[in-house]
Amino acid sequence: MPELITIRPTKPIMPHRKSEIFKHRVLNLLCFVIFIVPLINFAQEPSNDQEVKAPLHLYIDCNCEKNYLRQEINYVNHVRDQAQSNIKLFIYDIANGSGGRTYMLEFEGVDDYKDILGKLTYDSTASMTDDEVRKGLLKKVQSGLLQYVLESDLAENITYTVNKEGLGEILEVDFRDPWNNWIFEVYGEAKLKRESSRKEFEYELGFQSDHVTEKIRIRTDVELNQANKEFVRDEETFTSERFRYSADASIVASLSDHWSAGVFGGAQHNTFTNLDFRYYARPAIEYNIYPYKEVLRREIVFAYKIGYFHNDYIEPTIYLKETEGIFSHSLDVQVRYRQPWGNVYARLLGSTFLNDFAKNRIQLNGSFSVRLLKGLAARFSGRFELIRDQINLPGGDASLEDVLLQQKQIATDYETNLSVGLSYTFGSAFNNVINTRL
Repeated sequence: MPELITIRPTKPIMPHRKSEIFKHRVLNLLCFVIFIVPLINFAQEPSNDQEVKAPLHLYIDCNCEKNYLRQEINYVNHVRDQAQSNIKLFIYDIANGSGGRTYMLEFEGVDDYKDILGKLTYDSTASMTDDEVRKGLLKKVQSGLLQYVLESDLAENITYTVNKEGLGEILEVDFRDPWNNWIFEVYGEAKLKRESSRKEFEYELGFQSDHVTEKIRIRTDVELNQANKEFVRDEETFTSERFRYSADASIVASLSDHWSAGVFGGAQHNTFTNLDFRYYARPAIEYNIYPYKEVLRREIVFAYKIGYFHNDYIEPTIYLKETEGIFSHSLDVQVRYRQPWGNVYARLLGSTFLNDFAKNRIQLNGSFSVRLLKGLAARFSGRFELIRDQINLPGGDASLEDVLLQQKQIATDYETNLSVGLSYTFGSAFNNVINTRL
């Protein structure tokens, strides 16, 4: 017999059962949103290494054209107070052997860029124009900033190019110096000034040479100067003529990172100081507490000179001397610090005659600039000199003509000057706009 198949109808879902299933599904969806979605978002959040760095805020301290650097470097925010910066750039400069200047660039990162430091140098020459110097310095600053740009959110916007023009010519350059590190300069200048009761005419001619290497430095300086003055008072005319020529030379050798020694000599004629002819020779030795390679940042130098000078006078002196020769010596101490918080310079120079210590001269001068706090800076400078060695003064009283026209040197016990300055800057610290319109 065929098998019988029994078909039973499915039990219908009651309306209240449908409501329970819907509630269960909604509850599952809410659990997914509350617990699962935050986990997915958390997994997609960037790690600490992927955090976006703060925008670049650059502070520049230098003896250079800051406005030019601000104008050309327009991809950073330039600030005028280092407390608001995350990149500090200090540029120190000093004269170099080519007659130009050597610039040391020190970069220091702060906050997000605190582990990024850098040092670069740039050398200019005497033959370079101001525009060439600032363009060369700009390239160095941009090179130093590249390491910070790569760590910032600007990295994706960098386009790298390498300029190969002239590469062949660069490879063929002959690096031998035909001048053997010698620099020469010839100069001349003339001045003319005229008023209804006064007229002045002055000219100056000179020649300088400088030979600089790591081991030795040779200098020569020859100068000729004449100044004529005429002053009319109550229909009476006073005239003054001052004439001077001089020749000086020196040879200084580097003995070590701290020691150097040299010889100085020269000759002079000067109507103002009553010198018909003067010649001198002085050996010297110098010690720098810090290595000379740190001279851009700091130096404490002691220099001692001892030697002989001979004077022939135009007129007999107050000591009734027409000619005399004297041995003398001097000690020169100089301190210089160039730091992010400011600059300090001080010099103490003392000299005396070996045969008469009562005839001496002491000179103290210095300058100090410091950033006291945000926007506030102070500057001080001064000079004080005790003079007890004017053996060259002519005998007799100075005439009115000598005093008015400064035709002759006048006796004095001291000279002094002092200046104090205080500045406070406030306002917008993030304005990068350069506008030089009238």
